[in-house]
Amino acid sequence: MSLAASYCVICCRRIGTFVPRSKSHTSWRNIRNIVRFTGSLIVGGSLFITYQVLALKKSLTLDTQVVEREKMKSYIYVHKALVDSLDNHGPFSTVDIEDHDCAVWLLLRKSRQDDLAARLEAVREMSEAHHWHDYQYRIIAQACDPRTLIGLARSKESDLRFFLPPPPLPSLKEDSSTEEEFGHLLASLPQTELDECLQYFTSLALSESSQSLAAQKGGLWCFGGNGLPYAESFGETPSATVEMLSLEAIVKHSEIPSHCDYIEAGGGLQLLQRLYQLHKDCPKIQRSVLRIIGNMALNEHLHPAIVHSGWVSLLAEALKSCHIMEASHAARTLANLDRETVSEKYQDGVYVLHPQCRTSQPIKADVLFIHGLMGAAFKTWRQHDSQRALTENALVDEDSYTTCWPKTWLAKDCPALRIISVEYDTSLSDWRARCPMERKSIAFRSNELLSKLRAAGVGERPVIWVSHSMGGLLVKKMLLEASQKPELSALINNTRGIIFYSVPHHGSRLAEYSVNIRYLLFPSLEVKELSKDSPALKMLQDEFLELVKDKDLQVLNFVETQPTFIGSMIKLQVVPVESADLGIGDLIPVDVNHLNICKPKTKDAFLYQRTLQFICETLARDLEN
Repeated sequence: MSLAASYCVICCRRIGTFVPRSKSHTSWRNIRNIVRFTGSLIVGGSLFITYQVLALKKSLTLDTQVVEREKMKSYIYVHKALVDSLDNHGPFSTVDIEDHDCAVWLLLRKSRQDDLAARLEAVREMSEAHHWHDYQYRIIAQACDPRTLIGLARSKESDLRFFLPPPPLPSLKEDSSTEEEFGHLLASLPQTELDECLQYFTSLALSESSQSLAAQKGGLWCFGGNGLPYAESFGETPSATVEMLSLEAIVKHSEIPSHCDYIEAGGGLQLLQRLYQLHKDCPKIQRSVLRIIGNMALNEHLHPAIVHSGWVSLLAEALKSCHIMEASHAARTLANLDRETVSEKYQDGVYVLHPQCRTSQPIKADVLFIHGLMGAAFKTWRQHDSQRALTENALVDEDSYTTCWPKTWLAKDCPALRIISVEYDTSLSDWRARCPMERKSIAFRSNELLSKLRAAGVGERPVIWVSHSMGGLLVKKMLLEASQKPELSALINNTRGIIFYSVPHHGSRLAEYSVNIRYLLFPSLEVKELSKDSPALKMLQDEFLELVKDKDLQVLNFVETQPTFIGSMIKLQVVPVESADLGIGDLIPVDVNHLNICKPKTKDAFLYQRTLQFICETLARDLEN
């Protein structure tokens, strides 16, 4: 603007200093001067106007990010009375709600209706919304009720922005640590209803924790007393090992419903959350924490406390983990929290591998996986270990390697199945047992597992059992027990078939070595019960054969042909061919050892394809209906 004005002033001064020569010259020169002046004025005025327009436009331009933040501020802190008014006053006014936000509030209203189908539809629509602004997800996160939040957590496609971060954890007391707080929590739990193993875990954890705390204050770590062999078995760092002892004790306490109330009242939910977040690099600790929360979720009166402590957000994230074990622990806990779509309860050691999320796919049958001696719910059913897979991170492509083929392969091939894997503690020797006082017979374990499976609704649909090693003996005992109890008649009537992977129907040579060579110090009760031609095994075999023939059950048997290393000194065929022969059904020898008989090398391998064929053929009629 100043440049244009200066130019006009100079032109005016030039006009004023001209000396007239003649009329003709003067008139033409005046005209030229006027034109120059006018042009200068127009150019200067144009520059001035342009400058003013640009300045005004800049002053009126709005920062869209600021607008979005302001919208978030206006919607994120939703007063509960406002949301409750949506339920109490019928159709609500949208005068103060922008058009693109109406859908969000309508879904919130729909999720609070009395009609179950409407609520489920609202949650499904929310979970499928992937085009919303960030603040719109936060509206749902702040305003939805607990059952909607749990439904979103169990929806496969849900955006994690639906879940607010857990509330801040209370500060630890001065000169206190997480380990010390765990010790106080454990010491405050009741000493009633404790079996020998629970007493053992509790006393061991308190003893090791007190010694560790004393050593920490001196800058050292100490392992003393009878905890050393147990601590070594974990193979973790010293701090994680001591915390695992406390966690193991609290896991056992959480199996008792009345003790869960004390854990919650003592701030256990927040303390467990602190440990969970501190040890993100320690899957074993995280799984133990999730196991405790899953046990507490069996008690419906504790659901509000679990939700309000922020656990649903952590569980929703864990469910999306690429690590099958972590996702399965989270899936079990969320299923126990979800009383909208799940009527079953999954007790400690019972894991649903498929479906782990809410689904519209009707489930028509159950397939149960029961591991054997020294096995586990996940590791027993992993793919055959290659040298590469053992050394690489677990994040490998599931198409090339899976840590649990029933979840990765079978779930895709048979999506109409509910796939459950069961876990229980076993040991070769009482000397290395997790609980030296725990001596559970096959009969005791079968009753224990039957109770858990009944709570999970097993028997309400057609069932196929898949078992490895001693797990097959458990299946046989469970079915015989169920056949004698009228309340379990549905389980027998709905059992369609059984797959046995190297099951020692007539005993195992492992028991012979443990007794004769004494390599296994203090052989466990499980091993003793596998003695070749034992009267108990013979009775179990005879009674089970009658049951199979009477109910016309389908049977498939696999057996190893290669020896297995037991420690570094013994190499033997754990289950010989003659022992794996049930006397009914196909018996298929496989060129692998005892550990790998249930671990297919690839999805196209004969071992998996024959298993899949048996399941599909046995359940063909049920899956068609």
